[in-house]
Amino acid sequence: MLKDHRLVPSYQFHHVLYERRALRDADGQPVEGLWNVWISLANPAQLNSYTTEMVKEVILALRHASMERDVVSVVFTGVGDRAFCTGGNTQEYAEVYAGHPLEYRQYMRLFNDMVTAILECDKPVINRVNGLRIAGGQEIGMACDFSVAADTALFGQAGPKHGSAPDGGSTDFLPLYVGFARAMESCTLCETWSAAMAMRLGLINRTVPVLREDGAWIPNPEVVTDHWLSPEGRIVYGEFLEGEERQAARRRRETCELDFTRLDQAVDELAWKLALTMPDCTTKTIESLRKHKLEHWNRNKESNRAWLSLNMNTEARAGFPAFQFGPKGHREVDFIKLRRLLAEGRAWDESLIQEISPAIEAVES
Repeated sequence: MLKDHRLVPSYQFHHVLYERRALRDADGQPVEGLWNVWISLANPAQLNSYTTEMVKEVILALRHASMERDVVSVVFTGVGDRAFCTGGNTQEYAEVYAGHPLEYRQYMRLFNDMVTAILECDKPVINRVNGLRIAGGQEIGMACDFSVAADTALFGQAGPKHGSAPDGGSTDFLPLYVGFARAMESCTLCETWSAAMAMRLGLINRTVPVLREDGAWIPNPEVVTDHWLSPEGRIVYGEFLEGEERQAARRRRETCELDFTRLDQAVDELAWKLALTMPDCTTKTIESLRKHKLEHWNRNKESNRAWLSLNMNTEARAGFPAFQFGPKGHREVDFIKLRRLLAEGRAWDESLIQEISPAIEAVES
């Protein structure tokens, strides 16, 4: 007699999608009796940014999938065609947590548990990156074991631009993937990488085309996809085009059909390869490799949680409302004015926030 070890066996998910999809063989045919679980963030209108309720369900979904004996892999993705995840829900951050550090500390307990749930899942976790993987989305994506991405996906951080620090995993994980120098650039400057660049740096496992032009697959036209050197001798593979060339590439991209067929096939192919291994040996291997991430994560997550909570009284209190309520194209505080005011000894109060963020609508804090 087998026991049911799921925490809440009859739970109905409302904020994420929990789907059992058939494992597919090398020919794309369903394999009888074996499955993959797809866990999808279901907030496409807000670029799959995770709300508090979504975080709770991701934790539960990962625990649920871990206990399913006939499941080979977990596929972690987002609904729609624009984003895997852009991090925490800035509307909730601005309206609920900005200025309320104790509330945010409780939220961060849930966030930390979500990252840990990925790192301790009893199944291999594949991140299917169908668009933006930014900020906290980058962090939960890096917690996964594998990443397969659309070649139109973008990767990066946003914290120091919007009042936070990427201490939900990026400062722990990113140096392990791409090295210290690249991690420092990404975490502080908040510049995005293309999927081609992410693969070149070792951040992801595979990238596939998702654009069709007149029925034919084409690579992302905004990115240099040939391996060649610039006149200065710099490798430019994976870099974005600039100026008029990029504008023309964007116009070309807008005429293309977006098709994720090959992305889904690549995910299925990876899950099939994992199925063709000894399950316990594969699990032990994954757990041993995860220890490199867990060592950093477990050492820092509680102190990071405490700092991020206190930061809701200062820079986050200004940055998140600026992003949420500022006009398009002006959704950041005046960084130079902020630095000058702090140098003059100004305290963090409502008047300072109003001075650096004149476009923000009045919000109760």
